[in-house]
Amino acid sequence: MSIIIYTDGSAKGNPGRGGYGVVMLSGKHRKEISKGFLLTTNNRMELLAVIVGIENVKKLNSEIVVYSDSKYVVNAIEKGWLFDWQKKNFKGKKNPDLWIRFLSVYKKHSIRFLWVKGHNNNVENERCDRLAVSAAEGADLVSDVWYENQSRNNNSTLF
Repeated sequence: MSIIIYTDGSAKGNPGRGGYGVVMLSGKHRKEISKGFLLTTNNRMELLAVIVGIENVKKLNSEIVVYSDSKYVVNAIEKGWLFDWQKKNFKGKKNPDLWIRFLSVYKKHSIRFLWVKGHNNNVENERCDRLAVSAAEGADLVSDVWYENQSRNNNSTLF
């Protein structure tokens, strides 16, 4: 039996407060996961949602179908861009920390990625959107440490 994972990410301001939402389905089982961050980007949240969903699959070599409305995530994997980026050590690419984390869980399963149009009445995608937005608007926000450090380093001056 396949495990179905729906994911979504959100960022208000991009960068800004952000969150991700995940809905996992397997037979009669359902699990929802969400988390909010103080400063992040939409693409980071989209990718982190996928990672967290896969990390929550306990059985190795599981068949997983991931539905995401992020062309950034789906195309990077399904069109093979990610593996080219990896060969070049992610030089010039955004979110290498998350892509490296993704690769560590990706290889443990058989995963297919499907793009779903966002905000198009797909019940589970809409639920993920609500989870992501609610997490971003919540009071329990955590730091996206890698992103914040990168932002700080990129904005530093010599004066």
